[in-house]
Amino acid sequence: MTSSRSIFGISLCAVVAIACGGTPASPTTTGAAGAGHAGVTGAAGKPGAAGASGKAGASGGAGAAGKSGAAGASGAAGTSGGAGVSGAAGASPLAARALHVQGNHLVDASGKTVRLLGVNRAGTEYMCATATVKGVFDGPNDDDNIAALQTWHVNAVRLPLNESCWLGISGATEVGGDYYQTLIQDYVDRLHAHGIYVVVDLHWSAPGGALATKQQAMADADHALDFWTSVATFFKDDPMMIFDLFNEPFLDLAGAGDAWGCWRDGCNVQGFQSAGMQAMLDAVRATGAKQVVIAGGLSYANKLDGWLAHKPSDPLGNLAAGFHLYNDGACRDAGCWNGTVASVAQQVPLVTGELGERDCSHGFIDGYLSWADTHGVGYLGWAWNPQDCSTFPSLITDWSGAPSNFGVGLQTHLASVNP
Repeated sequence: MTSSRSIFGISLCAVVAIACGGTPASPTTTGAAGAGHAGVTGAAGKPGAAGASGKAGASGGAGAAGKSGAAGASGAAGTSGGAGVSGAAGASPLAARALHVQGNHLVDASGKTVRLLGVNRAGTEYMCATATVKGVFDGPNDDDNIAALQTWHVNAVRLPLNESCWLGISGATEVGGDYYQTLIQDYVDRLHAHGIYVVVDLHWSAPGGALATKQQAMADADHALDFWTSVATFFKDDPMMIFDLFNEPFLDLAGAGDAWGCWRDGCNVQGFQSAGMQAMLDAVRATGAKQVVIAGGLSYANKLDGWLAHKPSDPLGNLAAGFHLYNDGACRDAGCWNGTVASVAQQVPLVTGELGERDCSHGFIDGYLSWADTHGVGYLGWAWNPQDCSTFPSLITDWSGAPSNFGVGLQTHLASVNP
């Protein structure tokens, strides 16, 4: 889509308050006609004087009625009161929650520091493209399910998007395009109504005419700029939205010579021309969207050693770094966290967009969660779907929100830091 929709209509679970000041004044009544007393000889009475004009109503009040004329002709009508001045439109109730970068933190409109603490909700990247029965969501997404999600004390949900399905291209027509966008927006609005920020990311993509059925080494120049122009236009008036430019770049593992240069500026990799983080950020800003943007590092967003040196330029200064962490990644110990990860977190806000442990336990994430709290880093667990707790890995065992052996670690920790 190329134009944004209202995101705060009652049908989409948010409210816009519009107040009016005074009400328009009513015109004053005319003076009553005087009836002349007949003389003995039947002569007509003298004409009555015109009624005095009513004064303009204060703040939109009606003018006073003209005085009745004496016997004879009707008195002149009083002057109508001036119209009241309309009240200013009420501000969106979500506007106070809007985030921006201040130093190495995210803060809301009041200046309060906000860390994004929550989960990923997978499915919107694959159900529209690879499921036997095409859809948008994997599992329920109604208000009861959001209420179950809230029992985890989250303030943010990351929602992966499919490039083909959002744009309705490359065969993604059954549940793509307007249909996909409308259902995504409805879910986003209902999450906001429950006080939850939403991070959308370009998760699955594909160059040329191919359908997006997996993640690539980097965004493709064929569609990524169109994707972000559309998404940012669609959500640019949503103060609780955050844009994560590309899920997990792995240019350094895909044969790109200057991987960090390609990450920022684009290059030819694996047979297609990639779009760099700078071009995608520029596409977002060209729409007028001012929200915080996240750029994840290399090696599936697990490597940040060149992030600061290749930081894209944001005219609004609203750029954060993204980091993904699993217990089988390269940067999986405190030595790495205290090195390159901490150095980035000292300069810009850092969001752990995905956090997982592939052993059906939570000892690994327990250590990182404590480290992240100390360094002011946000984290979003992967993923709030009842899948396998080792391979997926899954935080829950069913849609009621019952935690897996892995998920109970994150659930317990969120309750302690975000009660």
